[in-house]
Amino acid sequence: MSPRQRLSPAERRAQLLAVAAQLFAAHPYDDVLMEDVAVRAGVSRALLYQHFPGKRDLFAALYQQVAEQLLSKTRLDPADSLVEQLVEGLDAHIEYFAENRHTVLAANRVLAGDRLVQTIIADELDALRERLLGVLPLADDGTREAVSGVLKSWLVFVQVLCVDWLTEETCTRVELRDVCIGAVLGAIRPLLDEDPAPDWPPAPQPVRNST
Repeated sequence: MSPRQRLSPAERRAQLLAVAAQLFAAHPYDDVLMEDVAVRAGVSRALLYQHFPGKRDLFAALYQQVAEQLLSKTRLDPADSLVEQLVEGLDAHIEYFAENRHTVLAANRVLAGDRLVQTIIADELDALRERLLGVLPLADDGTREAVSGVLKSWLVFVQVLCVDWLTEETCTRVELRDVCIGAVLGAIRPLLDEDPAPDWPPAPQPVRNST
């Protein structure tokens, strides 16, 4: 048996989170045991518990990391196309959701009543809302307040829609993304003096005659 690799506390924590990410993505939350994480990581349970007091704490740390990574992939710059940036950000989120179905369902359903996990989700949604407010043409504080309320509701809509989509994929990823984009543009346009996406929706593609 090879000797256990010595890692700094930060490196060990990163390793444990990487192992946890694999296990929570592959199995339902209730099926993942702390012992499984310790065995996969090649550490004792005592060492694992030094870093994370329990499974919920481990999962919360993992989901905090996920939220930060998804935020880093959601760039919003007023100089760039709003739709292109929405596409990029939604694609990143939907891709993660699709590839980590069990993790997302754990955060949004199994742990729906957990204050820590829900705070992580709420903080990410608030950060996304602030970024969107920063790139929209808002005429005054009254408009900002109105649009902020719409965006808050829209982000919850996107969250619920995407989680439901994981349980029954009734459309493609692209269709899911475009529904989300269409919903937010339709909701905020009446509140703005300037259309933030005059080229949306794109012109429908002509149907080719197969005969």
